[in-house]
Amino acid sequence: IISNGKMPIEQLGEIVRDIHPYVTAIHLREKQKTARELFLAVQLLTNANIPLSKIIINDRVDVALVTRARGVQLAFHSLGAAIVKENFPQLMLGSSIHSYEDGQKAKENGADYVLFGHVFPSQSKPGMKPKGLEELARLTKIGIPVIAIGGITPENTGQVLDAGAKGIAVMSGVLEARDPLVAVKAYINVLKDGDG
Repeated sequence: IISNGKMPIEQLGEIVRDIHPYVTAIHLREKQKTARELFLAVQLLTNANIPLSKIIINDRVDVALVTRARGVQLAFHSLGAAIVKENFPQLMLGSSIHSYEDGQKAKENGADYVLFGHVFPSQSKPGMKPKGLEELARLTKIGIPVIAIGGITPENTGQVLDAGAKGIAVMSGVLEARDPLVAVKAYINVLKDGDG
């Protein structure tokens, strides 16, 4: 689950408290927040019994280290993956990518996984052409776990897994659902069937 930066952190905390047993990671993507605000957000989540082992911090290596979060998700403007990996090997390192070449570079630089998208048309990327399942399938041949993002619904999750993705990342499909717990379970049912 990736936070959308649109809701108060208390509201996010309430949703995450309900859904976290069903998800492997909570990626705090709160670009407008300061380091201090992000630190307090992590505290709020851990106070709600969300394990640090599930929390990934977007871009801010400092906050990930200070809070002892599981890892950090690096964007194009972030510190380089190789530098972070060399200095902070304890952090799980994700790299946001948009092409096959980006994926190769992320692997060479020591990223543990890549976040690739947007695969399908997405509310958060209006008017931008999606990357599609073919590019996703090509990327999965690089030899680094690929987490797909962008317009993923329970109905198309199977196609994403069939293309070789190791997992999916969802933002509005769960966080903006009328009932986030019901929404997350709909994804889980497909993911479990996909494993079998």
